[in-house]
Amino acid sequence: MTLPIWIYAVVVGIVISALMAIKTGREERQLEMENIELEGEIYMKRLEREKEMRQELKATGE
Repeated sequence: MTLPIWIYAVVVGIVISALMAIKTGREERQLEMENIELEGEIYMKRLEREKEMRQELKATGE
């Protein structure tokens, strides 16, 4: 039993498409994690500045 060549082309296309989807998903997840880490660092710096400001206000207020 022989299959037409276009069937092989379709199967190869499906495999390539699946591999590209997996690759893109991994890259997207990595970028998302980097963005989350950056936002976390910014938030922690803001908390640290607020803490320092409170300590200064407390020191000058007494």
